[in-house]
Amino acid sequence: MSFNESAQKKYAVQDYKPKRAIEGLEIVQLKRFNDDGGSMTELLRLDDGMAQALKGFKALQINYSVMEPLAIKAFHLHQRQTDVWYVPPADKLLLVVADVRKGSPSEGLVQRIVLGDGNSRLVRIPPGVAHGARNLRPATPTAIIYFVDVQFSTDETCDEGRLPWDHFGAQVWEVERG
Repeated sequence: MSFNESAQKKYAVQDYKPKRAIEGLEIVQLKRFNDDGGSMTELLRLDDGMAQALKGFKALQINYSVMEPLAIKAFHLHQRQTDVWYVPPADKLLLVVADVRKGSPSEGLVQRIVLGDGNSRLVRIPPGVAHGARNLRPATPTAIIYFVDVQFSTDETCDEGRLPWDHFGAQVWEVERG
């Protein structure tokens, strides 16, 4: 099959190979149990605060957050804290993570991960990986449940740093077209 000259110049085949991942970023597929009365998802099994599915992670605080339609909350950055995020399957959120750890094998890598949207999974975000989110729902709020291994503090021990929302380029928040 031949294409006209205009189409041939712009023709490309989408790359389906696995993409390079940020070192230490972990995605855990969860089981969701459904019956005619509803559903249940087991988020974490804990042994003395240690998560069975996330080796070495001890949950010290569990938070629930709501993002307004199309809101962007970015970028958060921790020196000590690991976050484990969960977005319910009925919601839809774009998580953007970027490795800013000096000397990391994946230093400078930026990843986009869609959470929710029918999936049940956890994402483990290690210290030094900047992270932010955009609610992809145009008319409804989106929920985030997240587990952390450092309790939040507003005093001098606070580990909640920030980078500008567009630090990795404003385009990182746009819906990909193509």
